Amino acid sequence: MVDPVNGVVRIGVFYDGNYFLHVSNYYNYFHERRRRISIAGLHHFIRQQIAEEMAVDVSLCHVVDAHYFRGRMSAYEASQRGNQLYNDRLFDDVLMSEGVVTHYLPLRTRGGRKEEKGIDVWLALEALELTWMKKYDVLVLITSDGDFVPLIRKVNTLGTRVMVLSWDFEYTDDTGREIVTRTSQDLLEEVTYPVAMHEIIDNRVKGKDSTVSQLFVVQESAPKMYTGIVETGDVKHSRTLNMKSGYGFVAYPPNNLFFHYQDVIEGDFNEIKDGDYVQFTTDINEKGNEVAKNVKKITQEDYERAREEEGDFDYSDEEEDSPNRY
Repeated sequence: MVDPVNGVVRIGVFYDGNYFLHVSNYYNYFHERRRRISIAGLHHFIRQQIAEEMAVDVSLCHVVDAHYFRGRMSAYEASQRGNQLYNDRLFDDVLMSEGVVTHYLPLRTRGGRKEEKGIDVWLALEALELTWMKKYDVLVLITSDGDFVPLIRKVNTLGTRVMVLSWDFEYTDDTGREIVTRTSQDLLEEVTYPVAMHEIIDNRVKGKDSTVSQLFVVQESAPKMYTGIVETGDVKHSRTLNMKSGYGFVAYPPNNLFFHYQDVIEGDFNEIKDGDYVQFTTDINEKGNEVAKNVKKITQEDYERAREEEGDFDYSDEEEDSPNRY
């Protein structure tokens, strides 16, 4: 048993934001749970885990600091990507409500691609400085990156224990690519408490534990969102088909239109099933193909009303196994 200073175990939590978003998207769109990771639930889990490891009562374990680091696109760039600006602000509200301090750096363009630059260094510097100043009993890192090994070694010299929460998983994304996420073994070997979150979540026994269940956001009705989005074309109406994990298609002759989960507005992608009525706009993707954007689930009454107004085509002959185009 560890005797905490002043009777309290002080915990500092530091998020590799891009990694956390990747993990949360995986559980929301590709894992059977179809839920995002809850910040509040994760902090509760951390307190429980540290209490078990240190053999103290959970009431003595407190998250005294939490910091989130991520590269972020500009407001203008986000406004050009459907609902991205709204989603960023919504997540900021979640972090703020849980007392998590945000740290952002602008994404840089290299070779025509956006990438983070300097954010890991900033996280390491802040974590080391605050560990020294506030004397955390446990520093918690949410990351899989071996670049943080030097940070962990420095923190160890201060007498602070380090816990790493990591996830290993793989899946096929909407473009057919195999996405594999693995945690650096060098990282795990340096920490006091390595926690394989994927094993805990997928374990049949622990998976039913209330602490594990609280790791996921409870499904709620989506809040009313601002709909004044700049659209690339007139609003169209149709039905969905061939819905998959993270993507789906809209019936729209002569070809069905692909759409990604990030293209859904005013609702959750996981609520859209095969045959649901939707409204959408169209755009041209980087491959030069027409795709659906700003996809919104609607009622059959809305659909019928729109068809009467538009004098639209008849979808009744559209087959679900017709060619899909990316």
